[in-house]
Amino acid sequence: MAALVVATLAFAQKPAGDPKGGISASLLQEISSAYEGNATDKALRNALNAAPMGVLAASAEKIAMMDTHFSNEVQTKGRTNQLSSGRCWLFTGLNVLRSRMIQKHDLGAFTFSQNYIFFYDQLEKANLFLQGIIDTRNLPLEDRKVDWLFSYPLGDGGQFTGVSNLVMKYGVVPSDAMPETYSANNTAQMRAQLTLKLREDGLILRESKAKDLHAVKVGMLKEVYRILALCLGVPPTEFTWARYNAKGEFVSEKTYTPKGFYQEFIGEDLENNYIMVMNNPAVPYNKVYEIDYDRHVYDGQNWVYLNLPIEDIKEMAIASIKDNTALYFSCDVGKFLDRKRGLADLDNFDYGSLLGVSFGMDKKQRIQTHASGSTHAMTLIAVDIKDDKPVKWMVENSWGADSGYKGNIIMTDAWFNEYMFRLVVEKKYVPARILELMNQKPVLLPSWDPMFVPEE
Repeated sequence: MAALVVATLAFAQKPAGDPKGGISASLLQEISSAYEGNATDKALRNALNAAPMGVLAASAEKIAMMDTHFSNEVQTKGRTNQLSSGRCWLFTGLNVLRSRMIQKHDLGAFTFSQNYIFFYDQLEKANLFLQGIIDTRNLPLEDRKVDWLFSYPLGDGGQFTGVSNLVMKYGVVPSDAMPETYSANNTAQMRAQLTLKLREDGLILRESKAKDLHAVKVGMLKEVYRILALCLGVPPTEFTWARYNAKGEFVSEKTYTPKGFYQEFIGEDLENNYIMVMNNPAVPYNKVYEIDYDRHVYDGQNWVYLNLPIEDIKEMAIASIKDNTALYFSCDVGKFLDRKRGLADLDNFDYGSLLGVSFGMDKKQRIQTHASGSTHAMTLIAVDIKDDKPVKWMVENSWGADSGYKGNIIMTDAWFNEYMFRLVVEKKYVPARILELMNQKPVLLPSWDPMFVPEE
């Protein structure tokens, strides 16, 4: 924003009559000739005056639903809905674990409590911000890192290391042990008040004496906890859960702690059993990248990604799906997505023909110019392979069972190439040559690197 203000001021200070770089009367006359006002222009203008551009650009040749058969599909039950919140990363991570638990223990439809993990996510993010302010209190307020901290003290978004760190630290509970609340489903107002309070607290910490910092921070975290408890409920320290099998038959009833429940029904090391890979042609492949200070838990893990060619990522994804194991997946979901049909296809919309222009950037150029990046996480559950090549993929979404195709989104392989960004893969599906690449020292990137905005 500061850079934009500087640029705007610089522009405003140019002499009004300076023809160099400005739009003169003669130049305006020249460029205005692009709109001819002929019958075609008038028809298009009338249409755009009365209907959304996305409706008018929808390709008539693509109105039929794509074939929904998949050669390989992970078996899942039920669909979740994040409603008006940016918790896709959390729903996706828990949906991956949910699929595993249902298969392993022969359960019917089952969900973990997203609200339980979200409570601790917000508490941990508040601590991350406050401790970050303490760590940087000797830097000027306008320092880029300090400015970044105050710009993003807390939010809904995140990624898989948030899931792994929070689950391993706090465990999990079934959804009925800590149900969703209005504020969990509609986070904007709670987030606004927490963000305002944390920014105020940050300024207080910067002025506090060194000997008082810990006590002052603890007092601030108490206030955050109270707000979260009022809005989200108090997280259970133990609960009783009755287990039923897929036929609806009673199996057992037992009292658990959240960590004990996780160990009994999942029991894997989320922090060390997976790798995160990305496809970003804007930076070198086969390199590991770490994003400084960008994590959910202060004493947790930064984002660490291995950048790979898309074909390597597909190989691992296919191996996991064929073994009936869902994957954490993220992409630029809004591009060329027909939300009603739940179909992501590069040919869904033809904006170029509608507007009479061409759009020619490739994936690398879109990343470099901020035209594309990962925006949403979902659970990759299916691939359709023909002649040994994938032709389409399917993800389980968290927009409800009535959204898209039965709560899912189907993606053509061509769309996957252009708008898929990140995948979390269990190490047993990763070839040895790729695992070896993870041993290199990561390239450290700043927290504000545009490729690593949280998924929502």
